[in-house]
Amino acid sequence: MGDSNLPGSELLKSLLEPLLDDFHFWFTRSRDFLETRQLSFMSEQEQDDLLSRVKQAQEELRTARMLFNATDGQVGLDMGTLNPWHDIVTECWNAVMRFHQEKGEQETEE
Repeated sequence: MGDSNLPGSELLKSLLEPLLDDFHFWFTRSRDFLETRQLSFMSEQEQDDLLSRVKQAQEELRTARMLFNATDGQVGLDMGTLNPWHDIVTECWNAVMRFHQEKGEQETEE
C-alpha cells in the first residue's frame, strides 16, 4: 500500500495511475485476442458484442486518462465507471481461459 503520509492528490495519483495502466494493458490484450481468434463457445454476435464493449471501455479509459493528466492527477474515478471495466476484463479473462482449456482438450484428443 502507498505511504499514508502522502497528501491526498499524491495518494490518489499513486493509486489511480497504476490502475489506469492495468486497465489499458488488459483492454489492449483483450481486444487483440478477440480480433484474432474465433471462439467456438461464442456466437459471432456475442464475440462482436464483447469486442465492441472492450473498444467502448478503451475510449472511456482514454478520456479518463486525458482528464487525469490534464488535472495533474486531481480527478478521481467513480466506482460506477470502474466496475463495468472490471466486469469486462473479467469476462475477457474467462473467455481466454475457456479458449485455452478447449484448445488443450483438442490437443489431448489428437
